[in-house]
Order: sequence, then C-alpha cells, then structure tokens
Amino acid sequence: MKKILGVLLLVLMGTISFTKEVLYVGTNAEFAPFEYMKDGEIVGFDIDLINKIGEKIGKEIKIKNIAFDGLLPALQTNKIDLIIAGMTVTKEREKFVDFSKDYFIANQVIVVPENENTIIDMESLKNKKVGVVLGYTGDLMVSKVEGVNKIQYNSAPSSIMALKGGKIDAMILDSAPAQSYVAKNKGLKIINIDTEVEKYAIAAGKNNQNLINEINKALDEIKSQGIYDELIIKHFN
Repeated sequence: MKKILGVLLLVLMGTISFTKEVLYVGTNAEFAPFEYMKDGEIVGFDIDLINKIGEKIGKEIKIKNIAFDGLLPALQTNKIDLIIAGMTVTKEREKFVDFSKDYFIANQVIVVPENENTIIDMESLKNKKVGVVLGYTGDLMVSKVEGVNKIQYNSAPSSIMALKGGKIDAMILDSAPAQSYVAKNKGLKIINIDTEVEKYAIAAGKNNQNLINEINKALDEIKSQGIYDELIIKHFN
C-alpha cells in the first residue's frame, strides 16, 4: 500500500510539474518607472502589470533583463515568450510580433539642461548633439531631422549622464520616463513637442494569438476591477 501511495504521489507531482506553465518575459530594466532596478530586483509598472496578468491567466512569470535592441531577436529565437518594456506598437514591429491591446499612451519629449533656451522643437535640434537610446522611438525620430548629430546610447540612464556631463546638448525620450529622470536629476528640464501619441503593448511571437487573447482578457479584467488604476497611482503619482 505504501509503495502504491508513493507511486501515486510521484505521478501526481509529475502531473503538477508538467502542467505548471511558466512564461519568460523580456524587459529592459532601464526605463523607469516602467522597469528599473531597485535593491537588486527588477521593479516597475510593467513588472507589476505582467505579474497581475500572470495571476489572471494562471501562468508563472519569470523576468529576463535584456538590452532593448535585443528583445525582438530574443522573442524570435524563443528565448523569451513575451516582451513588456514600454514597447511602442509600430507597423514595422507588427511584421515580426503579435501585440496585445495597448496598456499605456505616451509621447516623445526633449530633455535639455535647465539653462538651455535655444531648443524649442525638433527643428531647433539642427547642429546639436542629441542623445537617443538605441532602438527607442526617439532614435527613429531624430534620424528624420537633417543636420542633427545623433549619438546613440544603450540605456536612458547613460544618455541622462551624458546630458548632465555636457557631452550632448539634448536627448529625446518617452514622456513618462523623462519626467521620472528629470525629477531625480537637478538641472534638467523637459521641452514638450508636437508628436503622435504612442501606444505601449505586450508583444508575443507571431502566430501566438491564443496567448494574446488570454492577455487581452486579463487586461480588461485588471482595468474593470480597478487594479490598473491602483498601479498607475503607485508608479506615477
């Protein structure tokens, strides 16, 4: 009897282990307040949101910190199952991934030193050294402005440090992280510019619509139950 019970227990444990699903989620933890490092852990709005989604769909979430321009290749080679990284939905990216419903609306801004008065819009960036993060929307925007000396960085903190150190004249960044960095770094200010709104969404590999449907349903529930608003207050107020 003991042997039979032992075998049954092993079978049951094996079944539980087999049916336990884990989603490996790629992010770039240098985009506060969406994802960033704190006390050795990856935290932020996106991280809380994807964990809530994991609870809703019955999946364990494991976060992988990857350089932003390495996220799409990691997804395409099945090293991760999802991306949540303040990633903007674009037609170009939609060729390679399936996106969830958008979960945040943003726009681009210019960050400059507090005493800078000549930069007022994108056109005034001509003949200026402008920092961008490799692969971010600002990287693409600056490329369209003639006469700009674009300098690419691997992370937002790196470009902020370059701006504070006088190595660049300005930088382009998404509005929410820009506000966060300016609040924490004295001597900087934000220049609002007229740009199209951007929609952040969660990315999955192509032909993974069932997972996207689950995520969309979870997002709807999180919003209708007030959980989304709680996360907004926690990370942005």
